[in-house]
Amino acid sequence: MTGHPRTIALLEIPLLFPAVLFMTALIVRSLPPPPSALVVSAGKIVRWYADRVWTLWILLGCLPISSLSLGCVTLLRTWKDGGIDGPKARQQPPAVRLRPATLIVAAETLISGAILAVVAVHVLMN
Repeated sequence: MTGHPRTIALLEIPLLFPAVLFMTALIVRSLPPPPSALVVSAGKIVRWYADRVWTLWILLGCLPISSLSLGCVTLLRTWKDGGIDGPKARQQPPAVRLRPATLIVAAETLISGAILAVVAVHVLMN
């Protein structure tokens, strides 16, 4: 898939949202007392995911894999194409030359990789 990094950055958000929601709910659920409405809601989200097997495979596996693949392809294309705005940009450090959308794609790709690592460790431990 070829596209603008801005479009890819926007496309990766819904791909990552379910997994980020679940991981955040896991963290909030384990917060120490006193239990609040936020902790109770986080527990409900975790139970909803756990009660449905398809959520674990699709929302915590397939969607982050799609986001990781899409992000890697986009970053490789940007790197191959130069990812810079013009001749003056070549004088700047490499991190400054990248467009903000490319940096967002890189961050989303790292997040999807981290989510997949956490899921893989959990699967291997069970």
